[in-house]
Amino acid sequence: MNLFRLGLMAAWLVLAAYTVAVISRHGMGLIPIFFGDIARIGWTGQFNLDFMCFLSLSAFWTAWRGGFAPASLALAVVAFFGGAGFLLPYLLILTLRARGDMRSVLLGPRA
Repeated sequence: MNLFRLGLMAAWLVLAAYTVAVISRHGMGLIPIFFGDIARIGWTGQFNLDFMCFLSLSAFWTAWRGGFAPASLALAVVAFFGGAGFLLPYLLILTLRARGDMRSVLLGPRA
């Protein structure tokens, strides 16, 4: 479990550093580029659409895990727009709260 948690932290740190570098070079104009690539129906658009499916799955799981309560719906929005920047620390927090019980992490309080 500790190796998993270290992996989550390492991935988040790499992602955060990379994101800072991209924003400093290109600004915050992700949305038009992201959907523009999808509209052009090329490989970058295919990747973006595939990634958006993963974002949707992450958001749906986050909402479902919380029983679709208002707080979990708010977290689902953050999951969709935050991607791994949200999911990595969220999973880290869940593993700590659940004391490594992955059934509880994945299924939530109902487990």
